[in-house]
Amino acid sequence: MNNKSGPGLLFVLVCAMGAGPVMNYGISATSTLIIGDLGISEAQFGLLATVCFLSAALSSVSLGRLSDRISGRAQLMLIFGGTALALLLMAVSGSYLWLLIAVALAGPAQAISNPTTNRVIAHQVDPARRPGWLGIKQSGVQASQLFSSLFFPAAALLVGWRGAAAGAAVVMAVLLVYSWNKLPAAPPPLPTTGATPGTRDPFPPTVWLLAGFALLSGAGMQATNVYLPMFAQRELNFSLLMAGAAAAVAGVVGVASRVLWGRRMAGGTTVSSLLVILAVGAIGGTALLLAAGQTGLPLLLWAGVAVHGATVLGVNVVVMAAVMREVDPSRVGAASGVVSLGMYIGFAAGPLAMGLLLEYSGGFLAGWLFVAAGYLLCVVLGLILRGRTSARTPAAAERGTKA
Repeated sequence: MNNKSGPGLLFVLVCAMGAGPVMNYGISATSTLIIGDLGISEAQFGLLATVCFLSAALSSVSLGRLSDRISGRAQLMLIFGGTALALLLMAVSGSYLWLLIAVALAGPAQAISNPTTNRVIAHQVDPARRPGWLGIKQSGVQASQLFSSLFFPAAALLVGWRGAAAGAAVVMAVLLVYSWNKLPAAPPPLPTTGATPGTRDPFPPTVWLLAGFALLSGAGMQATNVYLPMFAQRELNFSLLMAGAAAAVAGVVGVASRVLWGRRMAGGTTVSSLLVILAVGAIGGTALLLAAGQTGLPLLLWAGVAVHGATVLGVNVVVMAAVMREVDPSRVGAASGVVSLGMYIGFAAGPLAMGLLLEYSGGFLAGWLFVAAGYLLCVVLGLILRGRTSARTPAAAERGTKA
C-alpha cells in the first residue's frame, strides 16, 4: 500500500465526500428565503432536491464504472469543479428554472464521490484500516451538513442566498487546489481475482440488497434533511438561524456516528446486525420528530434530530464497507455505483414525496409517517440480509474483507 495514506489524504477524502451535498444542504438551510424570493410552493421546493438526486442516480452507474478507469485527480475535477460550477449557477440564477438546472449539475459530483473515495481507499489503505477510514471519510457528508447549515444562513443574512452560494463556490475552488496536490498521481496496481475493471459479470445478491437498503433509508434521510429547517420554523417557531442550528446538530452527531459505526465494522460487528439496529433507531428518531410537531415541544425536536444523526446518517458507512467486502477491489467503483444508484433514487424520491404530502395534507404528520414506513422496510431488508449471511464462517468473512 502507498505510504501517502496519511492524514492529508484522509482529509481529501472527507472533503470529496462533503463537496457534492453542499448545495442541497445550503438550499435546505435557506428554504424559507428561497421560497419567498422565487414565489414557489413546498412541492416545487422539494423538486429541487429530487432533480439533484435524480441526476445523481442517472449518472451513478456509468460514473462508477468510469472511476475504475480514470485517474483520481480527474475525478476530483468532476467533484469539486462540478460543485463549484453548480453553485455559481445558483448564485446567478434569476428564476426557479435556472435553479433547477443548477441542482441538476450538482448531481454527478455527488454520484461519483463514493466510487472515487472507495477506490482510493481500496488502492491506498491496508485492509485492516479500511473500515475506520470509511467511517471517517463518510463523515464528510455530515461535515458538509454542519458547514452548510451554519454558513448559508449566516451568509444569506448578509449577502442573500445567492451571495452565500457564490461564497461556497470559492470554498470548493480552494479545496480542489489543495486536494489536487495531496492525492497521489496514480494508484499502484491491485491484485485481482480474475475480474477486469468495467466487467458486467453479475454482482453478488447482497450488493442488490444493500442497494435496496440504501434506497429506502436514503428516502427517509433526505426527506428529513431537506425539510427539517422548514419543519422547525413552521411547527416550532424557530428562527432561520436556530433552524439551521438544528440541521447542524444532526450533522455533528452524524459525523461522530459514522466514525463510530466505522470502528464497529472494523471491530468485527456484522453488517446485517448494524443495519437492523440503525433502521430501528431511525424509526425512533422519526417518532420523536412527529411528536415534536404534534406537541410543539422543542426538546422532542432536539432529541429527534440527535437520534436521526446517530442512526440513519450512519447507514452509508456500513453499506459502503459491506460493498468493499463483497466485491473484488478492481470492481469497487462499479459496485459502489450500483449501491449509489439505489441511494440516489431514494434521495430523489424522499424530498419529492415529503413536499407533496406537506402541500396536500397541510402538515408534516403524513410525511413523518411516510419516512417511518420506509425505515420499517429497511428492518425487513436487514433481516433478509442477515439470513443470507448467517451461514458464512468467520474465516470466509475474513477472506472477503481482505479481498
